[in-house]
Amino acid sequence: MFKDGVAKPKQSKEGKAIGIDLGLTDFCITSDGSKLKQPKWLRRHEKNLKRKQRKLSRQVKGSKNRDKARLKVAKVQSKISRCREDFLHKLSRKIVNENQVIVLESLNVKGMVRNPNLSKAISQVSWGQFATMLKYKAEQEGKVYLEVDRWFPSSKTCNVCLNVVGNLPLDIRAWTCNSCNTHHDRDINASINIMNEGLRILSLGTRDTACGGSVRRSRRSSRTQVPGERRPKSGRKKSTSRQSPVKQEAHA
Repeated sequence: MFKDGVAKPKQSKEGKAIGIDLGLTDFCITSDGSKLKQPKWLRRHEKNLKRKQRKLSRQVKGSKNRDKARLKVAKVQSKISRCREDFLHKLSRKIVNENQVIVLESLNVKGMVRNPNLSKAISQVSWGQFATMLKYKAEQEGKVYLEVDRWFPSSKTCNVCLNVVGNLPLDIRAWTCNSCNTHHDRDINASINIMNEGLRILSLGTRDTACGGSVRRSRRSSRTQVPGERRPKSGRKKSTSRQSPVKQEAHA
């Protein structure tokens, strides 16, 4: 049940599936080969925003002119936010209406923003807000929304023969598989692999590589325990040294 009392529709897996890979140059790359450019709303209004902020900084604190300048800055910031939300709402509605199963890759946006070279670009694309819109709109329509684990090698895996490339730097946008000689666009290949992984999870009924698992990779090496073998307990070791006779007499 939703908050307004309307019954929640039953989810169905039957229908068209789509995988979505999110990026900076192209905001959205889908598994059917379509790419949607990043609108870059902040860059469009950046000069106007800087001009208004510069005028605000020159006004005397507590004056009426400063309050007027502050309202002008707030209007520009509100316009940027509203333009971004309008774009995300329209795009998410279009994707939900045209597809039954929607698969994304879970991204650690908070960790990626810490990169000083990409923090500004990542902050203005609003990946998290877009994923939230897709999720609640899919739930309202009775459709399936699924996130694949962020450590899944979607870009480095060939969607034809499932061969995994050892190293694939970010500046390489297209590559050829050494196993089947298939030429791949990096982003489209990633979106296809994301869709296939989501369908595999739905068919097997497991979330081993999907969202909900551990956030970080486990650094402990997996070791098979031999029957009868005792593993050392974690924690501080107890001291096995005995007290000297002098200390024993002192305590007596």
